[in-house]
Amino acid sequence: MTQFNESQWALPEFSREYRDNADIFIVERKRLFEIMKSFYRYFIYSREQKSILDLGCGDGIITHNLLEIDASISATLVDPSSDMMSKARERFSGYNNINFVQASFQDLLKSDIIPRDFDFIVSSMAIHHLDMDNKKRLFNFIFIHLKKGGYFMNIDTVLPPADNLEHWYFRMWNEWVDNKKNALGLERDIFSDLTRRYKDAAENKPDTLEDQLNALRDIGFKGLDCFYKYGIFSVFGGKKETS
Repeated sequence: MTQFNESQWALPEFSREYRDNADIFIVERKRLFEIMKSFYRYFIYSREQKSILDLGCGDGIITHNLLEIDASISATLVDPSSDMMSKARERFSGYNNINFVQASFQDLLKSDIIPRDFDFIVSSMAIHHLDMDNKKRLFNFIFIHLKKGGYFMNIDTVLPPADNLEHWYFRMWNEWVDNKKNALGLERDIFSDLTRRYKDAAENKPDTLEDQLNALRDIGFKGLDCFYKYGIFSVFGGKKETS
């Protein structure tokens, strides 16, 4: 498992580049958020004293979207990047129902520094940095920290199950980026060769959707499904049953 301090994400300039261009890098990013909010409204909203855990929160965009539809949420945000965490703190400076924990997934797996359980645990574009053994460990951590009847959602990239699918998915990704870039009148070099850089980056360790759903099933999650998929970008998750 690549340590956070050894990855590009430890560099403030890298995290800033990602944050500034995420709507271009991530295919259908706004739609992914809308799916998450629809899921939350349907399965979580009607509960009392709702609590969420945002794993790999970045600048807090996921929690921000949830607070737009439910300001009563008590949220805990976790991220190892000091730059991202600083932006998240700025975003929520007027809130008193937000807790911040600067920690990596490795930190969470070494010692339990999250002392409560949650109605909804969500992660976006983060868990693919773990290999499968550590994904399983994190999934188990998530299961333990969900309340009975709680839900987990992962918005993330996955490994295509065949080379020809990967080639097609990467072409779709490049087409998305080109279309967004052209619509915005951008000609910046950071968008070139994006799929190769993603594939070559040591910190990217995606696994197939099927393998991850099976891992969640083995841990005890029920009602597992893929809620949305566009090439390598997917939304999936499940429930911790009440009994």
